[in-house]
Amino acid sequence: MGKKRWLFIGHQDAGWRGAVIYSIIQSCRRRGIDPQEYPSDVLARMPGMKNTQLDALLPENWKAARTDTS
Repeated sequence: MGKKRWLFIGHQDAGWRGAVIYSIIQSCRRRGIDPQEYPSDVLARMPGMKNTQLDALLPENWKAARTDTS
């Protein structure tokens, strides 16, 4: 049911973008990360980072870094 509804959500790229967002949220939930805290922190830190540092923002690496500093 959901798959058919997502085919017609406005723009042709909107379904793909929605899938990416939901994948990130589910990845956070599986790792016990607050799905609201993670994107807030990542979006705040991204502008000041280099491309080589972006791996630290992946959910599995982000949680490990947060536990090390807490």
